[in-house]
Formats: sequence, C-alpha cells, structure tokens
Amino acid sequence: MDTEKRFIALETKIAFMDDFINKLQNAVVKQQKLIEILREENKILSSRIMDLSENIEIPNRKPPHY
Repeated sequence: MDTEKRFIALETKIAFMDDFINKLQNAVVKQQKLIEILREENKILSSRIMDLSENIEIPNRKPPHY
C-alpha cells in the first residue's frame, strides 16, 4: 500500500510538472513573438532617426550651461 501511495504521489507531481512546462513553453513563445515585433519596430525607428539626423545640421558650439 505504501508503494502505491508513493506511485500516485509521483504521478501527481509529474502531471503538475507537465502542466507547468506547457505553460512555461507558451509564455516563452509569446515572449519570442513580442521580441521579434520589438526588434522590427526598433529597426524602423533607428532608420527614421538616421534619416532625420542626416538632414539636420547640428552647430558645433558649447551648450548654454558652460
């Protein structure tokens, strides 16, 4: 009887761990998709900043607080 209780306890733990791993995998997949979206947005914004900075002439003078 003791062996059967231990076996059931192990099966229960495995079931909870399996559920946890599935939830964790889903979270990782969502995060990876978000990372890909953010990288693409970052690339677009970086390109826009480069385009804007090429068209603006920044004078070579000391800032007002000097």
